[in-house]
Amino acid sequence: MNQMTSKRKISAQMRKIHSKDTKPELTLRRALWQEGIRYRKNYADLPGKPDIAILSSRIAIFVDGEFWHGYNLSDEEKRLHHNKQYWINKIKNNMKRDKKVNQRLKAMGWTVIRYPAKYVMNHTDECTTEIIQEIAYLNQKSSR
Repeated sequence: MNQMTSKRKISAQMRKIHSKDTKPELTLRRALWQEGIRYRKNYADLPGKPDIAILSSRIAIFVDGEFWHGYNLSDEEKRLHHNKQYWINKIKNNMKRDKKVNQRLKAMGWTVIRYPAKYVMNHTDECTTEIIQEIAYLNQKSSR
């Protein structure tokens, strides 16, 4: 395979990646909606534009793609062959940005929950239960 064909293939793969309304996000949103939990999606008024923002409880939820957010980075480093240093730097910068976003949201009084996308797909009920429990805890805490 020549270099141009390889670049075209990689470019085509990258175009398929979406930053919002991914299948894991839709799955979690659907589960929350069925439980009567109302939210805003991709809420631009908050740092990091949380995938799901439950305004009444001040909970910001992110559903992170494992590759882009550095889950198992050491394993991914071994798999990278093209532009390895570029991708490692990009992922590390994403991880730094995620940490800053978490800190800013917490300083604003928000609870931050981050889930890896595969975890959401394999454990949707557990994620939903955890979010419901967090809402109940925060509601109880605020009523004191």
